[in-house]
Amino acid sequence: MDHLDRLESKSVYILREAYAAFSDLCMLWSIGKDSTVLLWLARKAFYGHVPFPLVHIDTHYKIPEMIEYRDRLAREMGLYMIYGENREALDKKQTFPDGAVGRVECCRLLKTEALTHTLDGSWPRYRLNLKTGAYERDANTAAYTGVIVGARADEEGSRSKERYFSPRDVNNDWDLDDQPPEFWNQFKTDFAPGTHVRIHPLLDWTELNVWEYIERENIPTVSLYYDRGDGRRYRSLGCAPCTGPIASDSKNPSDIIEELRTGRLSNIAERSGRAQDAEDGGGLETLRRNGYM
Repeated sequence: MDHLDRLESKSVYILREAYAAFSDLCMLWSIGKDSTVLLWLARKAFYGHVPFPLVHIDTHYKIPEMIEYRDRLAREMGLYMIYGENREALDKKQTFPDGAVGRVECCRLLKTEALTHTLDGSWPRYRLNLKTGAYERDANTAAYTGVIVGARADEEGSRSKERYFSPRDVNNDWDLDDQPPEFWNQFKTDFAPGTHVRIHPLLDWTELNVWEYIERENIPTVSLYYDRGDGRRYRSLGCAPCTGPIASDSKNPSDIIEELRTGRLSNIAERSGRAQDAEDGGGLETLRRNGYM
């Protein structure tokens, strides 16, 4: 087995452990490269079928191409695809694009708060009708106690503090001082009632590994990741008002792999195009302690 095979095998193992341990399981899909690799791994783990819902938190400020890609792939793969939103904040225009709040508060409202209430079932969820392509109110209102997330330890500082099975309290708050030890692939999966657990099958993967796997497996990704003629591309995807491209002429996964291997991006942080990170003091720990993805 090569390094990618070993990473794949461990991720598949973690996905199957999660499925065995949590009856109310879902997977977050941001539409980005990491969570799309995670989706691909889930299909491998369960022989072409994803046996749990995919959850996307829709801020309604995503780049339109991301949403088109989400719905097209969901229909092609026959996914149980749902989205959640903070309709009250959107209706009241309590968002950064409308000038009512700053970027970090906008993230808290449109992402963290929406995620918390979507996961606990207290806010409406909308499920994609695979026949019509329309979203309809999802009848399932049960809380998701296990949530699979495509976080990587190398992406930014707070993610490096995660465990593979990382508990949150009933409010989704993350206590960094109360994380279970994980030795020799022995993972704690039994937690007290009310505990919400984030599962991280990609924790050991690097950005380079992700692109190597995308190339090897020929995984479809959003074309925003590639230079389309103007010498710029997105390295990390988020909301349109807070996400910008980097200077790069990479037009496919092979080009990106070469960029990463040769160090041409070594002076540019992966999330350098995400303006909310800078407003949060250069990282995401404040947001993530309170439930952010």
